[in-house]
Amino acid sequence: MQPSPWPEPDPQVTAAIKAIYRRKAFPLAVQVRDMLGEVYADEQFAGLFGSRGRPGYSPGRLALVSVLQMAEKLTDRQAAEAAGRDLSWKYALGLALDDPGFDHSVLPEFRARVVAGAAEQHLLDALLAKIAELGLVKAGGKQRTDSTHVVSAVRDLNRIELAGESVRAAVEAIVAAVPDWFSAAFDVAGWSARYGRRIDSWRLPTAKSKRDELADGYGRDGHALLAAVYADTAPGWLRELPAVQVLRVVLVQNYLVAVDKQGRAVIRMREAGDGLPPAPSRVASPYDTNTRWAAKGDDLFWNGYKVHISETCDDVPVDMPGARRVDPPNVITNIATTDGTVPDVAMTAPVHAMLAERGLTPGEHYVDSGYASAELLVSAREQGIELVTPLLADTSAQAKAAAGYARADFVFDFDARVATCPQGQVSSTWNDCVQEGTAKIVVTFPGPVCTACPVRSLCTTRKKGGRQLTVPPREVHEAQCAARAEQATKDWQQRYARRAGVEGTIDQAVDLGIRRARYRGIDKVRLQHVLTACAINLNRLEAYWNGDMLDRTRTSHLSRLKLDLAA
Repeated sequence: MQPSPWPEPDPQVTAAIKAIYRRKAFPLAVQVRDMLGEVYADEQFAGLFGSRGRPGYSPGRLALVSVLQMAEKLTDRQAAEAAGRDLSWKYALGLALDDPGFDHSVLPEFRARVVAGAAEQHLLDALLAKIAELGLVKAGGKQRTDSTHVVSAVRDLNRIELAGESVRAAVEAIVAAVPDWFSAAFDVAGWSARYGRRIDSWRLPTAKSKRDELADGYGRDGHALLAAVYADTAPGWLRELPAVQVLRVVLVQNYLVAVDKQGRAVIRMREAGDGLPPAPSRVASPYDTNTRWAAKGDDLFWNGYKVHISETCDDVPVDMPGARRVDPPNVITNIATTDGTVPDVAMTAPVHAMLAERGLTPGEHYVDSGYASAELLVSAREQGIELVTPLLADTSAQAKAAAGYARADFVFDFDARVATCPQGQVSSTWNDCVQEGTAKIVVTFPGPVCTACPVRSLCTTRKKGGRQLTVPPREVHEAQCAARAEQATKDWQQRYARRAGVEGTIDQAVDLGIRRARYRGIDKVRLQHVLTACAINLNRLEAYWNGDMLDRTRTSHLSRLKLDLAA
């Protein structure tokens, strides 16, 4: 790759565009070049290419093509054709009128280089730097974050299908690599009958006994295949095939190997009580080892990933040359992709860290209760961030029933290291500890005093001993109490309503396909999501430059009719 600045737009292309769009707004690609200039410089991607060999196509141009491709929902072939014949794209890329563009296979090769170099976020970083130069995004403002589910690009498999497909994938990889070795070690006809076609539920037997027998058969075949691969007579590199490694993990996670009374090995599929691995570590597909089964609420289950989107939500007008005085667009400042089992609360601190790396740390960060904890309120405050979020209520039996003495009814003196109950009794012990990696304080009241207390039934359900309370350290406790008291006020609730606007951003991202992975593997999916964020930013900038802001929410024709009738 030989870095070079993009040429100025070809005069013939410029003249044609001015003639065609004389009384209309210029297309997105033209406005991006006019307002942002060379968004992606070749030098930003120099580390992804070698220093020798035939020169490659401009990576900066390919980056912009990838974003425009996502914005216009094009395939690789359509995007390559647009670069060769669409005048607005030629203008943005600085191509001559007779430039044929490039072959569509260049785009997946470019994406592979970006993923291999872990440079996905560079695409959003470069765009945000250009937007910051226009004064449309900066640190210290208001931002909001929310997440949505992402369905992986592989089939959903039950455990029997997973076992069979894992064996099949390993067999396919081995036969493709060393067909002679496999034919000498196994009965090709028998294995072809079982694994010649993909394993589908509708082909499986319906009787439980036969399904169990089939599942055990997949386990025996898998173990036999691994035994042959790991034998001294087998080529050593066979065991390094990715499909073979996946098969090993699937067998360990889903099968038990025992010895019967005759000393024979018995292979059977694990049941619920046999120590199945937790969801975050359980392989769900042999073709995408990053995808995971996840659930949200009582009615949403999916196999895939989760994406977290952060955007600005300031409402201060900004003067922009060539545009009407309108509210600035909400700019996506961060996008993070995880597997589906990662809870939202585990991403609050990483999102803050990613925003800080970009120099876009918010002053106020609006999130829902899934991202919140009292500890995070304090840690965010130390970074200069006010985390505006409703904390979950006290989950004790007394608080849930709204009867009896909950933790809020006790008085804690952190200096004296004592707690006082509503009846005026003082605690007997105050112990600092760590529970699940978090600092806590366990307070216990004397058993004889609690036993004789006339309102014991309002305080504890323990059969013996006194009331026991677990509280966080002072700073966290005080922040938790203050937040719970504030979130009950009407002023806070009106302020927090600002967070709801992020749902419109998720809806816009869904329209660009963010809820369905285009590729296999979390790194490739992460690149897809970064490109989606860049595309949304460009679409919003185009609307802002044209003075036509996008609707904050979308209202269906039926909903409008209902509102009209109600009026």
